[in-house]
Amino acid sequence: MENTTSTKMIYEGKTINLRVDDVELTNGNMSKREIVEHPGAVAILAITAQNDVFFVRQFRKPIEKELLEIPAGKLDEKEDPAACAVRELGEEVGMKPGTLRQIAFYYSSPGFASEKLYIYLATDLEPVDVAKPEDEILEPLKIPFNEALAMARQGRIEDGKTLIALLLAADLMEA
Repeated sequence: MENTTSTKMIYEGKTINLRVDDVELTNGNMSKREIVEHPGAVAILAITAQNDVFFVRQFRKPIEKELLEIPAGKLDEKEDPAACAVRELGEEVGMKPGTLRQIAFYYSSPGFASEKLYIYLATDLEPVDVAKPEDEILEPLKIPFNEALAMARQGRIEDGKTLIALLLAADLMEA
């Protein structure tokens, strides 16, 4: 366990905050921890009755490239993760789940960030008319589950949450 002796907020933004903590280690030494505060997020593996998976193709500025990802989004303050999943699925691909099941949660990068990501499996999908976010350009598409799983295993999907969701769902579908 590390004992925080001081905290300095460096940046407060729309999506993240950045702080630096001075900490005392168990051996008595002092160190600094640069911490990205994040409210958490959800990712939704939405599978149709025909076994197709909804994806979005989206440009990601931090890595300067487009990625193929499952729908996902940031939690609003004090927002229930399941409610966020329903909202994001509607906004990004225009679908509403009849059944929504949390299949995992994990910390995306606990060495420096507090983000906790919840992964949901959405089925029994119905179209819903929801306004699209104005600050994102997304290309929604559907890919057969087996093809998407093969893409993940071949290294053609580079997004961590999407890889985790596909591989977990493959195990669930076998059970």
